[in-house]
Amino acid sequence: MAHRWWAVGLLALLGCLVVASLFVGSESLSPARVWASLTGSGASDEDAIVHGLRVPRTVLGVLLGAALGLAGALSQEHTRNPLADPGLLGVTAGAATGVVVAIMAFGLTSVGEYLWFALAGALLAAFLVLGIAARITVFVAATTVVLTGSIVTALLGSISSIAVLLDRTVADVFRYWTVGSLAGRDFGVVGSVTPLLAIGLVLAALNLPALNPLALGDVSAQSLGRNVGRDRLIGLTSVACLAAAATAACGSVAFLGLLVPHVARTLAGANRTWAAVLSVPVGGCIVLVADMAGRVMLAHSEVPVGIVLALVGTPAFVLIARRKVHE
Repeated sequence: MAHRWWAVGLLALLGCLVVASLFVGSESLSPARVWASLTGSGASDEDAIVHGLRVPRTVLGVLLGAALGLAGALSQEHTRNPLADPGLLGVTAGAATGVVVAIMAFGLTSVGEYLWFALAGALLAAFLVLGIAARITVFVAATTVVLTGSIVTALLGSISSIAVLLDRTVADVFRYWTVGSLAGRDFGVVGSVTPLLAIGLVLAALNLPALNPLALGDVSAQSLGRNVGRDRLIGLTSVACLAAAATAACGSVAFLGLLVPHVARTLAGANRTWAAVLSVPVGGCIVLVADMAGRVMLAHSEVPVGIVLALVGTPAFVLIARRKVHE
């Protein structure tokens, strides 16, 4: 019952943060002017700020947090690694390579143009990791996924780095994408990634009943009637879809998929299914708070949400790692 109350409380908090996100920004607008714009009686310049900028970035922030939070929870459960994140499947590196190809080969420099290349690169990298892991072992084993993901990530990262060094245009656009930001994204970006996010959420929902048995170990899960190979494949495919969509839309956002599951597990206790469920609103709340902080941190500019999360995530990562060492 406590889990349900946590879920209700987090959803209520997320709703409050969504409203706050519409009223907070680097451009100073009074609450009355924002409300007038939301109700259709505002001026055109106010409508451009509220409807053109704040509303889509708020929606995308919720989707980003939910996707990477849930992907992080599934990544850690299926790899049995508390320091794992969605990038472990090569998703981030694959998306980066897709962006590099789009810029170098086709001269695409806007988010809407290279989004599909980032999406394709992220998915191809993730399924390459899963395919290699499945060929190495009888089923998709946790340790094999970790090792294969590290190798593929290193290879794709090297390719992207070479391209950035050789081409100034690639370096300029790639630098903007790789910091991770919600700024400049419109509903076109949201619509492009929503189908893949929906697929990832459906697969995650199908995978939730397997999480508690898998936490006991593969042998125990099999004795409880679970098909471990199938469960892990479904779970990691969900991670690939969720993380690919989020990374393609917003760039590389570090630490979010790592931190959110630890917060959710603190609330859910030993119940891994509820920990994954709570990761969805927890992720959305964290992203919106970080994004609003980035909007007002500097007087006449914004700090991308990826940088704000990195500033918070780095010390948090050290604390988590130290705690796991001493357990």
